[in-house]
Amino acid sequence: MAALETIRTKFGIGASIIIAFGLLLFLVNPSDIIQTIQSASTKYDVGKINGKRITYQDFDAQVKRLSDIREMTSGTSASSEQAQRQTREMAWQELVQENLVIPTIRKAGINVGHQEEIDLFVGENPSPVVTSSGFFMDENGNFSPELVRNFMEQASADESGRVLLLRNYMQNSVRNSRYTEKYGTLFSAASLVNSLEEKKAIAENNTTASVSFVMAPNTYFPQDSSVVVSSADIKKFYNDHKENFKQNASRDIEYAVFEVVPSAADIEAQNQDFVATYDEFATTDNVRAFLQKNSDLQWQDRWYKSGDLRSVNADVDAFVSSAKAGTSPVIKSGNNFYAARIMELGNVPDSVLVRHIMFQGANARHAADSLIKLVNKNNFAALAEANSVDKNNAFDGEFGTLGWMTQNSMIPGFESVLTAAVGKPYILNSQYGTHIVEVVKATKPVAKKKVAIYEKATLPSKETYAAIYNQANILAVRTAGKYSNYKAACDSTGIYSRSLTINEGTDTYGSISRAKEVTRWAFDNKPGKASGIITVDNNYFFVVAVKGAHKEGYASVDEVSTQIKNQLYREKYSQKRCADVASQIAGLGTLEEIATALGTTVSEVSDVTFSTNSAPTTEPAFVGAVAAAKEGVISGPVAGIMGTYVFKVNGRETGSYYTEDDAKNAQARIDQYHQQMLLPVMMEGTVKDNRARFY
Repeated sequence: MAALETIRTKFGIGASIIIAFGLLLFLVNPSDIIQTIQSASTKYDVGKINGKRITYQDFDAQVKRLSDIREMTSGTSASSEQAQRQTREMAWQELVQENLVIPTIRKAGINVGHQEEIDLFVGENPSPVVTSSGFFMDENGNFSPELVRNFMEQASADESGRVLLLRNYMQNSVRNSRYTEKYGTLFSAASLVNSLEEKKAIAENNTTASVSFVMAPNTYFPQDSSVVVSSADIKKFYNDHKENFKQNASRDIEYAVFEVVPSAADIEAQNQDFVATYDEFATTDNVRAFLQKNSDLQWQDRWYKSGDLRSVNADVDAFVSSAKAGTSPVIKSGNNFYAARIMELGNVPDSVLVRHIMFQGANARHAADSLIKLVNKNNFAALAEANSVDKNNAFDGEFGTLGWMTQNSMIPGFESVLTAAVGKPYILNSQYGTHIVEVVKATKPVAKKKVAIYEKATLPSKETYAAIYNQANILAVRTAGKYSNYKAACDSTGIYSRSLTINEGTDTYGSISRAKEVTRWAFDNKPGKASGIITVDNNYFFVVAVKGAHKEGYASVDEVSTQIKNQLYREKYSQKRCADVASQIAGLGTLEEIATALGTTVSEVSDVTFSTNSAPTTEPAFVGAVAAAKEGVISGPVAGIMGTYVFKVNGRETGSYYTEDDAKNAQARIDQYHQQMLLPVMMEGTVKDNRARFY
């Protein structure tokens, strides 16, 4: 302590803080400190919902909970990337429900009572969440309230907590479903269309106009120098329409990518290795073991017909289709080498209808041996019902019938059914037990072959990997971490540079997927910076430079000025064009005279209707003008997007094909759209989703 006091006196409080932090590391686990810092920083938030921070730890816990529930309900874990993505999406939607949707609904005065929740489980009208769950189906596939009650009792007595977790999840789902149902009903009830509005909609949809018109097309390019869009015009438009320029955070990057591919020397070396093992493949008695040791493609106990092996290689398929025995020559395709050996010939159906009686336990084989003597085609279903452990299969109402099986839809261990005789029961073993099996029907047998396929892809050697890495390293060294050096470095090395605008969710660059580390680097660095080597999937080396950055929020005037200028130019030009046309046709009395003056022709269009429920076949400005115009009078000019219109309404016709039911159905579609928009509108400005930073 005396030493510490001396340091404090000489070097002040700054040194004391540094020493104190060092002492703290002796007392506290550094990972705990890092986790505390992360939890305090919004940089490590997965998002924000209705004012509540969703930290990575919060979200990860939610994902883990749903993964456990998925495993309990389906019996499988979310191991694939697609399954994990689905689980993460479910976790996020649950957090939105919990922190935004349900609180908003409750603020509207809607509630779901305790007794109501109970009734939604075991009452006369249970929730669809409960009735659609496979957990509560009886042996006949019908919903069973008794199974629900048993489940609730088991959850209360469950010491492991897993069943309780599932019960709480289902209760929450039922409650939330009821809340949203009530909220939707509230909005539907509020969407009232009175009789006058309904009559107007019917009249608009039943009234059509027949129109003759002349259109002077707009020619936007080359630009008319007399049409001027000023910076003041652009700024005013920007301020008036600022909401249209909301944007997510993005980065403008340039990058070079070096793919690690086998060299010619690598391919030749693989060719020699393949040829050296070819004779063993062609003659071995244990082809399965050979493939397991040497081949990228393992033994498949399958029957192949002509065309089935095209997905592997066209030349392999051609050999197997034409030959009756033997081994193909070495086949080279790109960087891959193949050889195919025909192992067995047969006439095999594509599918078979199978039934079984299953036994389990120590005496399973003895029971099967005894019962198979009694089996015939007439009593199989009855014997299956009385003796089979499997009580769930009754395809087409026949007890014990499993249904049609193919090679792609096959119970493991049942492969022999494809070559079994129809109507002759036999015994087989599977991972599920011992079975008496009978093939009831089979499709027409087709000539097929069992084939062993020896496949070897050429991989880049260490020397090749190092050589390609060195190319990337030369670019990275010359770039020296700066965008200003990047272009010159690409030019001097002859490297092709790509340009791309990315957001935080970008993980694919061209055909290269799983490249999220490139995106993370770009968002962690400012414009003007360039990266060192970023390795992706151990097959690609990236060198990246950040050219520009766009913050989340509103794009600046400068960023969107070109877009605004083009739009304003088109609007001003169309108005000028309309004024020019008016001047050109002044004093002309017929459409034919007007068409001649404008160098065009008179066109006709029928069934023009002005209705919110009908999609117009012409421009909105033209349709609107037609709806308001008098019959038999030349009207216009009207400025449109494609051109300027001068027209005459020849007549209007009122039909009765659009009925009251049509009007109600149209309103129902509008109501459905409003229902679908409830959540997006609710989330506007209240939900910030940063998941793309992490996944």
